[in-house]
Amino acid sequence: MPMGLKVCHLLLSLILMDLSKWVNGAEQVPCYFIFGDSLWDNGNNNALSTKAKANYPPYGIDFPEGATGRFTNGRNMGDILAQLLGFENFIPSFTHASNAKDQEILIGVNYASGGAGIRNETARNNLGPVISMDMQLQNHQNTASRIAKILGNSEKSAAKHLSKCIYSVGVGNNDYINNYLLPQFYPTNSSYTPDQYATVLIQQYSLQLKTLYNFGARKVALFGLGLIGCTPGSIAMYGNGTSCVEYINNEVQMFNTKLVSLVDELNNNFQDTKFIYVNTSSVSSSIPATVINTSPCCEVGNLTANNGVLTCIPSGTACPNRAEHIMWDAAHPTETAYVMMAERSYKAQLPFDTYPIDIHHLAQLNLTN
Repeated sequence: MPMGLKVCHLLLSLILMDLSKWVNGAEQVPCYFIFGDSLWDNGNNNALSTKAKANYPPYGIDFPEGATGRFTNGRNMGDILAQLLGFENFIPSFTHASNAKDQEILIGVNYASGGAGIRNETARNNLGPVISMDMQLQNHQNTASRIAKILGNSEKSAAKHLSKCIYSVGVGNNDYINNYLLPQFYPTNSSYTPDQYATVLIQQYSLQLKTLYNFGARKVALFGLGLIGCTPGSIAMYGNGTSCVEYINNEVQMFNTKLVSLVDELNNNFQDTKFIYVNTSSVSSSIPATVINTSPCCEVGNLTANNGVLTCIPSGTACPNRAEHIMWDAAHPTETAYVMMAERSYKAQLPFDTYPIDIHHLAQLNLTN
């Protein structure tokens, strides 16, 4: 076996062993609901007429079912967190859940959509239809109504059940990547300064999170935005081709800072609820030295010519040493990177990984309605 493949297999084995130490085999919460973008999407975009799709090879090259619509080579963030929370099966997509058995719905639904943002217009002008955060909330309202019927047409029983679930929300990346940073498609860049834009995003996000609270959420993990300026896509389109684009990272940090303040505000306003902040920039910036390659693992087209379409070329080749790569395509991490990020989100290794607590402790909280 070539040395590169030996290293790849060794790293994957170590990652799986490391992941297993957190999983105790029992579900720590009865249900898990996922809202977000392509970092979380597990197939909701497959039926949409959109460029934001990942249901073709080489996506899923390391996933048992192949290309399912996950924007990576294997499991994504939601899959790994579900395992860390003790779930035996991955949380079904909303598309699948529409025809799923009642018991499947009770353990949770993944509403995430590649390209989705806080703003409803995000990604639509350059990629086509996506399921925005507002639309994901509408889908969750339908799920909550179905759960009430399953539990004997009892809204009280549904509220009790939903209050025990973990909710992860990861949106906002595309409001920069597929909105603010594309002035040829969207007017936001000329309408707002970076600080103003972060403010209007947080204001809309706050309303959405209050809606989620009204639908029964009581344990909510909010994922901050990552180092967008360090992705291969941003470096190729806005940088010098080699180093991170710092002005993008600075703009994103304005959003993250305001998001931490929003977490404090929500926790003060809703005493029966706990919102936490996951510092995505932190948990993704300390990848071990063994995972050193930051170039895309799959073949990606000319980003500028394709209006920033950041996905793999259909049926293109994939690197053999995937466990040594941080990035799968021009915007999305590999499974290796997701495992490391999920572990630090679940059990913080540094004080600034999560705030005020991590997902493991969030799951353990006994909150009363």
